[in-house]
Amino acid sequence: MKQIYIVLAAMMLLCLAPMPYGYFMLVRFVTMMVFGASAYNYYSAGKASLAWTFVGLALLFQPFFKFALGRVIWNVVDVLVAIFLIILVVREREAGKENA
Repeated sequence: MKQIYIVLAAMMLLCLAPMPYGYFMLVRFVTMMVFGASAYNYYSAGKASLAWTFVGLALLFQPFFKFALGRVIWNVVDVLVAIFLIILVVREREAGKENA
């Protein structure tokens, strides 16, 4: 999942550029799927707080009932979520090194 988080963070940062509407819909669909799977994985691993965080993110990014936040707020959300994903990857990598 670490590589997927990095790719997803890059996709979200690319949303800052002027892209066609289809790209934003693709990002919303992919993030919903990844965040839903992540919620399940973290819940199965006993990490309820991260599981609920990913449930919330999956609901926020789902493409079926859109939240009309405006371009500027969505840009801020995209950047914050990208930073969150990168921090999560770094922390999990460090935790993996400590357990090895």
